[in-house]
Amino acid sequence: MIFSDQHPNPVLWADCPDPDVIRVGDTYYMATTTMHVFPGGDILRSWNLCDWELVGHVFDALEGTPAQKLREGNIYGQGMWAPCLRFRKGIFHLIFTSNDMHKSCHYTAERPEGPWTRVPMEGFWYDPSVLFDDDGRVYIAHGNREIRLTELTPDLSAPLPGGLDRVIVRDLPKEEMPLGYEGSHLQKIGGRYVLSLIHWPQASPAIRTQAVYTAETPEGPWTGGDVLRDDLGLSGCGVAQGGLVEGPDGHWYAMLFQDHGAVGRIPALVPVRWEDGKPVFGPVPARIGAGDLRPGYAYAPLSGCDDFTAEALKPCWQWNHEPNPELVSLTPGRLSLRTGSIVHDLEQAPNTLTQRTFGPTCSAEVTVDAANLVNGDYAGLCALQGEYAQLAVCRQDSQLFLCLLTRREGETREMAWVPLNAKSVRLRADFDFREGRDTVAFRWRTAESDDVWQPLGGPHILRYRLDHFMGVRVGLFCYATKKTGGEAGFSAFSFSVGRREAE
Repeated sequence: MIFSDQHPNPVLWADCPDPDVIRVGDTYYMATTTMHVFPGGDILRSWNLCDWELVGHVFDALEGTPAQKLREGNIYGQGMWAPCLRFRKGIFHLIFTSNDMHKSCHYTAERPEGPWTRVPMEGFWYDPSVLFDDDGRVYIAHGNREIRLTELTPDLSAPLPGGLDRVIVRDLPKEEMPLGYEGSHLQKIGGRYVLSLIHWPQASPAIRTQAVYTAETPEGPWTGGDVLRDDLGLSGCGVAQGGLVEGPDGHWYAMLFQDHGAVGRIPALVPVRWEDGKPVFGPVPARIGAGDLRPGYAYAPLSGCDDFTAEALKPCWQWNHEPNPELVSLTPGRLSLRTGSIVHDLEQAPNTLTQRTFGPTCSAEVTVDAANLVNGDYAGLCALQGEYAQLAVCRQDSQLFLCLLTRREGETREMAWVPLNAKSVRLRADFDFREGRDTVAFRWRTAESDDVWQPLGGPHILRYRLDHFMGVRVGLFCYATKKTGGEAGFSAFSFSVGRREAE
């Protein structure tokens, strides 16, 4: 095993909220919230707790509701929330809530790569965390402000008749604690029950704060309180919410996350030591290493390039809402998106294909073939968030134009409009998340432009808001505003990430 402190903290500068980490043998696995993107339920893998790669997704679709398909409304900021990842007797379990359906979902698999199977589960367990106890009993911690511990049947399908069901921790009233306890992570460590939570005290500056309660039995009493209040110098953005994991060296860590502006909520690793059977967190280091069981291993990036020559999309791609596969096709070197409905703007555009963005800076490029667009169609490259920006080729009657559209405070604005004398154009988006800049700037060029990039409009300010509740994603889109049947082709997608200065 090799130890190193060469990893900047937070360990991932990308949107991976609500992380839940377990260790199976010598391998760590992480589940993270994916909300309104499909396939969903990301499972990541690591051998050092700092570098992570995607193993796969748990589900391609949930229940195919009209809102999940962007046909009647949407599920922005809803969908799959707060996963709990567990491994028991050779079976992986993933439990989470689907807020738009007001249901809890339980999936199982023999391998983290899948296939995963959804199994019945009654109830709506807010921010659930499951514990398989040594005596065969199963508990779930859940709730907001009042955290309940409920005993489940052995298959997790329902509450156990006559089983334990009681409030074990209660936070202060909303007037004193605007965000009460939530984000439960329930574990049994060293024979003691450990419940990790977050809340948001009013103390100045007000930041999300990690709390831990412990008990000798599930019935309690549960005692504890705040254990970490640290924003890593990013004012108001506390490092909090997550569970504990033991390294193969016997050292313990907490994988938490931090609000980090427009890029989203990003995982941070915190050392933990034990005193009298209780965990002591932090301080949060600017650099960290947790031992490396596979030194030199080349991790696959969570976002990446795609030449669209494979029979399927690379797993780093996720659709904004459940896609309509009948309107998508892959031919060697080309992704084609066809329109099948009339929409008003990018937020309601079906089959928008997205990837995470990464800090400190990142850039995406793609070539768009607009020859088959019809009147009123828009196709191009976007920075998808509630207050989005898009650089698109638009057809108006017999003319193609390049247009930059942005959304601000619920209003879509035309920032630039340029005639395009070519049917194919290469588009570029440059993201800058350094020191809270949170901007995207667009450029373009044609084959005739002699590789000279031309800017269109100025930098657009990106904002993390609760309407999408997700970090900004780079996306490819094609939508119709007047007539269906148009098509855009995308090729040679490239994605690059700037080097962190601390590395």
